[in-house]
Amino acid sequence: MNNRWETSEPGREGGPIAECAKAASLLGVDPQLVLFGGGNASIKAEWREFDGRPIQALYVTPTGMDLAAVREDLLVPLELDRLHRLIDVPELSDTSMRSELSRARLSSRGGGPSVESLLHAVIPASHVFHTHADAVLALTNVADPHVYVREALGQDVDLVEYRMPGFALARYVKETWAHTAPTGVGAIVLIRHGLVTFGPTARLAYDLHIELVSRAEAYLARKTVTAPVLASPVCTPTSSELAELRQRVSVAAGGPMLAARTDGPDIRRIFAQPGLLDALQRGPLTPDHVIRTKRIPLVGRDVDAFAAAYRSYFEENKRRRGSDLVMLDPAPRVILDETLGLVTTGRTAAEVRLARDVFLHTAAVVELSEHLGGYQALTAGEIFDMEYWDLEQEKLAPARAARRPMDGRVALVTGGASGIGRACVEALLSRGAAVVGLDVAEAVVAVSDSEAYLGIVADTTSLAQVEAAVASAVERYGGVDILVASAGIFGQSRPIGEVDPENWRRTMAVNLDGVLAAFQATHPMLMLAPDGGRVVLIASKNVPAPGPGASAYSASKAAATQLARVAALEWAKDGIRVNMVHPDAVFDTGLWTPELLQERAAKYGLSIDDYKRRNLLRTEVRSATVADVVVQLCSSPFACTTGAQIPIDGGSDRVI
Repeated sequence: MNNRWETSEPGREGGPIAECAKAASLLGVDPQLVLFGGGNASIKAEWREFDGRPIQALYVTPTGMDLAAVREDLLVPLELDRLHRLIDVPELSDTSMRSELSRARLSSRGGGPSVESLLHAVIPASHVFHTHADAVLALTNVADPHVYVREALGQDVDLVEYRMPGFALARYVKETWAHTAPTGVGAIVLIRHGLVTFGPTARLAYDLHIELVSRAEAYLARKTVTAPVLASPVCTPTSSELAELRQRVSVAAGGPMLAARTDGPDIRRIFAQPGLLDALQRGPLTPDHVIRTKRIPLVGRDVDAFAAAYRSYFEENKRRRGSDLVMLDPAPRVILDETLGLVTTGRTAAEVRLARDVFLHTAAVVELSEHLGGYQALTAGEIFDMEYWDLEQEKLAPARAARRPMDGRVALVTGGASGIGRACVEALLSRGAAVVGLDVAEAVVAVSDSEAYLGIVADTTSLAQVEAAVASAVERYGGVDILVASAGIFGQSRPIGEVDPENWRRTMAVNLDGVLAAFQATHPMLMLAPDGGRVVLIASKNVPAPGPGASAYSASKAAATQLARVAALEWAKDGIRVNMVHPDAVFDTGLWTPELLQERAAKYGLSIDDYKRRNLLRTEVRSATVADVVVQLCSSPFACTTGAQIPIDGGSDRVI
């Protein structure tokens, strides 16, 4: 375990609160210590009221905050004396604790205070750090954790049996430990929960944290030296297998879900060890992981059986949290299948990644615990308490509040590097879709740095390249629900008698053959879209109103439109709707250079601005305008529309 303190930047202004934030962020950047909103940190220091009156305060990290992102100004100040009085009451409901923590706030800065604020208040030292260190959890998630913790970490570390986080844990620690707690540097191991270190300075508490985790890692390295496991070979499932599984997961979840496949030696080690596969079905390393992964993974592909088992788990335990409890969706978040490998699911790409990363850490630690006599998790009831704990669910509240209309859906956009295609990529991403952009231009890779975006350099005139791109989309996000066929070129502007045959063929290849390839490659996936496939062809005003000199462009777009109309007829039975848009005079695309705009405006005796608005509504049509219509066609208001052709041209008397 690396000690990052010496190589890190000094704390802001070097004050104690800044040093606390620094230590917390150094712990937070290490995934072996903290994952996604886990862990917390605090410092007891003075707070100055508006009139200068000093108050002893606990500055604590906000609930659910990524420790790596902690800053001094984000620590939530709470009145310490009020927290101590809270711990002294015999009982405190979750609702009351949340309310009282809110009343104890001395400032509105930061988010809601950590659910472990009372635990931090109980510990007498000024600096307190709590993580879910993998190596420590490997020592505690076994039948007799006391033996292994003592052997690995020494006699000076105190052990505390598992209690529900929040008031119950703080009260238990106060009754069983805090009255004899040292005021100097020390540590507590929370069984099946994590590690707490404390001290008079951030540096001392941080150093002890790193030292103890390093001891645990060294101990495990000595104890778990075994013959290497020969992993089974990686399989190559078809895209349809993953898309079909994702469809069933989406049905169980009650809405579209993304699904990503991960495979490799680490995953194959699991299938090569039946005992490890069994151990992974005993529960999470630490109870707060349940909100990312559910209690256990699905082994195999029987989603219905998993959902039924989850409903039974809910019915058996719901009285623990109140009779009016509403069940969360019963769909799995982690799936282990011998052919597919590891599949993780979620409403967003971030949720899929969180589930994957938490599980991979879990698998590694469970394997270590198995070498110490067998992995043991908390009981199903104890995990349920955490899964349905209001204060734990609040960690997900920001993500739920940020839900967007296309969360869980996957779009593939051809011609995504520029112009209308790029605008469609951006519009779909902004509404929550995961998007795969295709283009011959390498710029497609850098259209967005969102984990919900994948840019692929591909020639849409090659069916093989488009099929490979679709396979990548399925591996990354689980399927393809939306196709936006935007790739196109204008070609030469020549009278029919002067058309270059090679240019004609190239225009037809991109504007027509490329559409056919996209249709053929995506159709099997569109059939498996959780709530129906959607296709939008970016056609052209030249379809209903061709102009002289644009024979190749007009003919190719007209043919592509006919192809889309046939697709609307053929694919309706598959629940796929196919619509077309006919843009005109979209001047913020690569086709229209400043020189060309100036030339065309001068031809009509107009300024450039007037030329751009040379339509009945006197409005400018932009790529984003077209993209907004495309997104609407893929949304619920047009759920009953297929085969439509919609002009986006500001009004053209020739089209009307």
